[in-house]
Amino acid sequence: MESLKIVVIGAGSTYTPELIDGFIQRKEVLPVTDITLMDIDLPKLEIVGGLTRRMLLANLMDCRLELTTDLEAALPNADFVLTQIRVGRLDARIKDEKIPLKYDLIGQETTGAGGFMKALRSIPVIMNIAGMMEKYCPEAWLINFTNPSGIITETLLNHTRVKAIGLCNSPINMKREIMPRVPEGVRDLVVDYLGLNHLSWITGIHCDDQDILQDQLTGEYSIYRPKNIPKIPFDQELLRSIQAIPSSYLTYYYYRDRSLQHLKAEPKTRGEVCREIEAELLQLYQQPDLKEKPAVLDQRGGRFYSEAAVSLIDAIYNDKNEIHVINTKNTGALEFMAPDDVVEISALINRDGVSPIPMPQFANEHIKRMMQTVKTYEKYTVQSGLAGNYTAALNALLIHPLIGDYQKAKYVLDDMLEAHRKFLPQFWK
Repeated sequence: MESLKIVVIGAGSTYTPELIDGFIQRKEVLPVTDITLMDIDLPKLEIVGGLTRRMLLANLMDCRLELTTDLEAALPNADFVLTQIRVGRLDARIKDEKIPLKYDLIGQETTGAGGFMKALRSIPVIMNIAGMMEKYCPEAWLINFTNPSGIITETLLNHTRVKAIGLCNSPINMKREIMPRVPEGVRDLVVDYLGLNHLSWITGIHCDDQDILQDQLTGEYSIYRPKNIPKIPFDQELLRSIQAIPSSYLTYYYYRDRSLQHLKAEPKTRGEVCREIEAELLQLYQQPDLKEKPAVLDQRGGRFYSEAAVSLIDAIYNDKNEIHVINTKNTGALEFMAPDDVVEISALINRDGVSPIPMPQFANEHIKRMMQTVKTYEKYTVQSGLAGNYTAALNALLIHPLIGDYQKAKYVLDDMLEAHRKFLPQFWK
């Protein structure tokens, strides 16, 4: 009998029911017989696990569910391991958002100084998970949602033997945003997408071999923005200048001052808002008659989270030869990036794994230079996160387009290293 064991690490997250719903929707094509939910926060794990159990029973899924706080016990015989950890929990995120603001720097959980510190906290933990996987389930796939997803995947693919793929829901949201603009009757739609995680662009919309992107850049273009990103519209002149449709996260790069002022004016950080939403969700999850993911979960900002993850697992397991946008090694697909650079790009997915789709002679210099600069920041971040290298950390912040200034970089680095001391064993030996 065919069977699949799924392990979710960080399963106390309120996103987990979204993920479980994805497996329920594909129960006819994915023979999931075992789900193990692992988290170090037992109270949250039991709440989320209770709702998971009710969802599986209500949908007649013949599936063994196990809850555990023991990573070593969770991993044996796993086929797919999904990581969605937040080291330091939401309290750490709130510090990542607030401390940079003291130095007139953007405080955000996945980019700039905040995203950098989240990476430093996450790298030792993700390396431990990878080491355990190499021991207990060496053939399993690791599907990573832990942010900053690109940096974490960069660490995994270049410093472990684990078969890792990085995911984000931004590409799905960006592609869905363009669908109403596709003319009726189009039989063959190809979207050119490239970048780094949370630094990405759509550079072509090919409808039956005709690129309609330029037409889209001349009119009003509404770009999807998650709830954690300032609602600052991209000027038409900006879009025409960069000749691409940017990810909403590029708001922080193209409108740094306006984004900073917006964040400083907000009465609460996004992390504080999420803490309130999470408390509401956990209370809701405990209701014994709740047997499906609640609508309020969408307020957390994880739209199409399960679609990205479960459709990818479906493509691998069922050898579907589908194209997905993922974070993976470049391996020559982009000539202007190094082969071992992890990039966010369209790739062919099947049982054999991942094959990035080449984009030869890519000519957009704006995008090329931005990707190269931020990739250098990411490389320094990985070096710093692995070894506790202060010099590499300072270099990372000096290179990042949202920081750059030496005094600000040093002050925010020292402040955040101290604030997160207990989660940074590589620095505080």
